[in-house]
Amino acid sequence: MASTLPIRIAVVAPSSRLSPEIGERVLALAAEACPQTTISFHPQCFESSGHFAGTDARRAQAFLDAANDPEVDALWFARGGYGAFRLVETVLPRLGPAARNKIFLGYSDAGAMLGALYGAGIGRLAHGPMPADLNRSGGEAAVRRALAFLAGSSDALEPSVRPGMPVAAFNITILAHLIGTPWMPELASHVLMLEEVSEAMYRIDRALGHITSAPALRQVKGIMLGRCSDIPPNEPDFAQTEEEVARFWCERSGIPWLGRADIGHDAANRVVPFGLWRP
Repeated sequence: MASTLPIRIAVVAPSSRLSPEIGERVLALAAEACPQTTISFHPQCFESSGHFAGTDARRAQAFLDAANDPEVDALWFARGGYGAFRLVETVLPRLGPAARNKIFLGYSDAGAMLGALYGAGIGRLAHGPMPADLNRSGGEAAVRRALAFLAGSSDALEPSVRPGMPVAAFNITILAHLIGTPWMPELASHVLMLEEVSEAMYRIDRALGHITSAPALRQVKGIMLGRCSDIPPNEPDFAQTEEEVARFWCERSGIPWLGRADIGHDAANRVVPFGLWRP
């Protein structure tokens, strides 16, 4: 059941810019769907500096403003794109006590920061919808799902998540790029859920080969594959699906194949809390 307590959410954009129109639509939706929720968009969300939502320094400070604010219950990543990894080394040492119990929700490029936070034992983390998902077909349902989760509902969770089973979820490319860095979290005994968007099959194959070859990741309980969407055509045809590729690398590495997960870059994306979920 959803919490009846007021939930204070701060939205920041460590990666790419969010349009002000999306911010206005999220506020209107939240007022109708989750009236106990207060949402504030940091002005940095709507700024631009080349590819990014403001300079690295500006994005880092906005993240710290929200994460270290004891009046904020949850930090919600505005959107993906690229840029979160550029902030990790600056942000992590400056996070204070208020960040320790805060919820951090996002996916896609946000996974770089979520992974680093999980490795550092900071916050309650989850892979799930973001405000920018309103731009997707059926995106209102995704944003409602995120708001329900932040308000305490378990209905938003990926169906296989259950108490006592540690889980984590990542975009395939983001996780592959964390391997070998100080920000790679410990995932032994976790069910690892993976998803991807807009990558050619050979890139998905290569990244899954990299992930399943990492000694630390061969200690996971198993892999579940979410949706891999908008895969561009390959010339010649790759002739294997994303599931066939994932099964191949699981068999090669000895990591158990656990089937499909209900996550992905779409409106059906479910929420996956990192670690042990406790209802």
